[in-house]
Amino acid sequence: MIIYGIFCSFVKNLKQGGAFLSKAEIIPREPDAVNTDVGIVGGFDTCKRIVHLVFSCFIQIVSNMKQKTYPTAMTIAGSDSGGGAGIQADLKTFSSLGVYGTSVITALTAQNTTGVSGIFPISPDFIAEQIKAVCSDIHIDAVKLGMLHNGLVLERVADLLEENSSRHIIVDPVMVATSGDSLTADTLLDLYIKRLFPIATLLTPNTYEASLLSGMRVETLQDLYRAGDALLELGCNGVLMKGGHLEGDRMTDLLLIRGEKPLLLENKKINTPNTHGTGCTLSSAIAAYLALGYSLKDAVIEANRYVNQAILSGASVFVGSGHGPLNHFFSPHSLNIKKQLHENKNQ
Repeated sequence: MIIYGIFCSFVKNLKQGGAFLSKAEIIPREPDAVNTDVGIVGGFDTCKRIVHLVFSCFIQIVSNMKQKTYPTAMTIAGSDSGGGAGIQADLKTFSSLGVYGTSVITALTAQNTTGVSGIFPISPDFIAEQIKAVCSDIHIDAVKLGMLHNGLVLERVADLLEENSSRHIIVDPVMVATSGDSLTADTLLDLYIKRLFPIATLLTPNTYEASLLSGMRVETLQDLYRAGDALLELGCNGVLMKGGHLEGDRMTDLLLIRGEKPLLLENKKINTPNTHGTGCTLSSAIAAYLALGYSLKDAVIEANRYVNQAILSGASVFVGSGHGPLNHFFSPHSLNIKKQLHENKNQ
């Protein structure tokens, strides 16, 4: 195939450049004692031109070839020392779905299955350095945002995502954990709306976070619709309202995408305490499916299925004495391989 491509390119360039072979003068000369052959003046130059043209065509073909790579996602989030949520859950999810995962750690947390006992924030400068290091070398297909512990961090992250023209950004506004612990400061609310809403592909708040961001109580399905519409009016492109904390025997999530019909995603509630990291896993699964080329709607549908099965598969397996983790690897996939133009930098 490469040889065929070189030949086609050669013929094309030959036509464009004119029949330069005709330019070689064929001049007979008298044989002498040293050289008894008929000489061809310009023949050597013609050979050089042919070699140069073939080599140029080869370089052109190779430079335009598509190279193999992996669909790649980046998680920008906090670390969970217990391994069930945060960066750890995100990377497990990426790997399980066949996506290469990169990470930027925004905070270290001391936590386990029973709750968060401490947070050690990473400086905005070092967070920015991590993002620059990754994006300057690796093409990122989708980004998942988790814990952003203060306004300086949020603004630096938003600036860098805008600079790198990140294509898909899933914002999981980590403010309240499954255990009910508050993870971020109230002063971030305005910055979420001003800086992250305009660039987010999708926002994925749980009922507590939706209440904080919308200023409304979210306790019923009707509340999900009202608060979701309010978030769209504040500038979101799309919002996945997670109704896992609502009363009833059904897990109901509501997907609202600007200009599209609402979509309800329902699953039967699974009786298990092993739900730690559910929100992180869902948002990172959406990012993974977007990296794989799914539409936003289909990515949400597939991610919802993945999380439901991960909960079901780990429902009777206990790690710790509180909210245990999901089984991220109930059916793992090998890393997918795709082709892209010969370019490593994130564009």
